[in-house]
Amino acid sequence: MPSQPPLNKDTRLCISLAARPSNIGTRFHNHLYDVLGLDFVYKAFTTTDIAAAIGGVRALGIRGCSVSMPFKEDVIALVDEVEESARVINSVNTIVNDDGRLIASNTDYLAIRRLISEHRLDPGDAVVIRGSGGMASAVGAAFRDSGFAAGTIVARNAETGAALADRLGYAFATDLGDRTADVIVNVTPIGMAGGSEETDLAFDDSTIGAAKTVFDVVALPSETPLIVAARAVGIGVITGAEVIALQAAEQFERYTGVRPTDEQVAEASALSRA
Repeated sequence: MPSQPPLNKDTRLCISLAARPSNIGTRFHNHLYDVLGLDFVYKAFTTTDIAAAIGGVRALGIRGCSVSMPFKEDVIALVDEVEESARVINSVNTIVNDDGRLIASNTDYLAIRRLISEHRLDPGDAVVIRGSGGMASAVGAAFRDSGFAAGTIVARNAETGAALADRLGYAFATDLGDRTADVIVNVTPIGMAGGSEETDLAFDDSTIGAAKTVFDVVALPSETPLIVAARAVGIGVITGAEVIALQAAEQFERYTGVRPTDEQVAEASALSRA
């Protein structure tokens, strides 16, 4: 079985930049480097100077950089090329360094579009998206660009919610009320492990029961209260664990040129959340 070569002068470095670094990406990438015998290493960082950090990516030949909040918009002015996946939502989560040329993309957007296709969601269905942050922008654009014309953004923040809805051509509401939809998507921290609302449902039982598909972008735990409730009544689900695995696999391929198998991605994803 292949194993990761010992660290040496030619080992390629990939990093993540986040306000609150986690071990998820570090475990995911380093596990696959070892399984595939690749001479790479992955390390998580934080910074208070994003311009200097991205300058370091360029100057030190760091091959890849995963970007999390609050840096996803700030890095746009610091790279050389912004791919369509990032341009449509004005948000970057992946930077690839090709010999000093920094190319930015958004693999969250790409992963969500792929999941919409893989789960065979019907563009004629109505979608309700709860949330208005950066990830909600990626989710909303992915649905819009997949042909979903009937959409509603539900967000307590009227300013960001209305702005997102306007960009997407969707309706906006500050609360769900009695709305139902064929596809309901949670893009808030509700149900996230360790949070103040970790045991709460992002949608009530009647809304869940009226849906064809329930999509929760929260990845920890993979079986959020929303996903558990949907499974209990036989509603199809898309989990945050699927999103994070697919987007990380896309990043991995861009950094290394190697696409891990679905089985390898699933194993790495499970290990990263353990």
